[in-house]
Formats: sequence, structure tokens, C-alpha cells
Amino acid sequence: MQDDEEDELSNDELSQEEGIYEIGDELDLHTFQPKDVKSLVPNYLDECVTRGFRQVRIIHGKGKGVQRRIVHAALERHPAVDSFALGDPGAGGWGATLVVLKTPKKEEA
Repeated sequence: MQDDEEDELSNDELSQEEGIYEIGDELDLHTFQPKDVKSLVPNYLDECVTRGFRQVRIIHGKGKGVQRRIVHAALERHPAVDSFALGDPGAGGWGATLVVLKTPKKEEA
């Protein structure tokens, strides 16, 4: 049994080393460089749409607002974004942005 646990841990560590992360309804950008955010956010949103998420939270931090501006610019351009706004105090305040994604249109048969 212990060998199985060690194998799972090794696989988890390997995934993190390769940059593979679990996709959820929240993206924390604290570990990313601003230069990476410009492409990361649209890719993340595409995956969220594929997975059927209707709302996501992107944590960009408060700081000087560089990450926030990059995120908001990406959100303004993304076709799946219905609306977005800074989080309320319980959802990260101005350090996070809440994003509402458009409901996908059903394909006609």
C-alpha cells in the first residue's frame, strides 16, 4: 500500500514539474509572470467553456494593478466572456475578478 502512495505522490510531483495543473473554476495568477498571463487567461477560459463552467474567479492580486489590467484586457477580447467585475470583499475584493461566461449555444440537429 505504501508503494502505491509513493507512486501517486511521484505522479503528482511530476505533473507539477511539467506545468500540468488541474482546471477548476478559480485561477490564481500569483505564481505566474505577467508576460505569461496574456496567453494563459484565454487558454484557461477556453478550457472552462469546454468543461461547462458558467462563472470563474481569476485572482490577480492587488499590487500595482499590472496583472489586473492584463487580465481585464484579455477578458474584453474573449468571445466567451459575458461580463466581468472585481470581486466583492468576500471574493477577493479588487484582487480578484469574477467572470461570467456566455451560455454555449446548442447546435441544431
